[in-house]
Amino acid sequence: MQRAHSGSPFETAYGFCRALRIGDRVLVAGTAPIPQDGTPPPDDAATQADLCLRIIAAAVEELAPGASVARTRMFITDPADADAIGTVHGSHFADAPPVATMVVVKELLDPRWRVEIEAEAVVSE
Repeated sequence: MQRAHSGSPFETAYGFCRALRIGDRVLVAGTAPIPQDGTPPPDDAATQADLCLRIIAAAVEELAPGASVARTRMFITDPADADAIGTVHGSHFADAPPVATMVVVKELLDPRWRVEIEAEAVVSE
C-alpha cells in the first residue's frame, strides 16, 4: 500500500492519510476546503468545491498518475449550494464523469466548510 498526505492538520491529529493506493484503486478520504498555506477556507461554495477537487486530484496523481476518478461523494450543508458545487464538479470531470452522490448533511467539522468531498479512483487498464 502507498499513502499520500496533503498537509491537513487533521491527518496527524486524527490519524489518517489523504489517500491510499491498494492495487489498482486509490481511495481518497473526505477532503475539506483547507488551503495548503494555512489561510481560512474560501467563503463561497463553488470555490470550496474547486479547492477540494484540486486537493483530491493532487493526491490521486501522486499515487497513480493518469488514474481516473470513478466515484465521488459530496457532502454539503446547504441545498442552495447544490448547483454551484455540482457545476464545479462537472467542470472538473467534463471528459470522464464519475458516478457521484451529493448528500445534504446537518453540518461539517468546521462551520465555515460548505462542502467536503471524497473520491475513489481506478488505475486505467
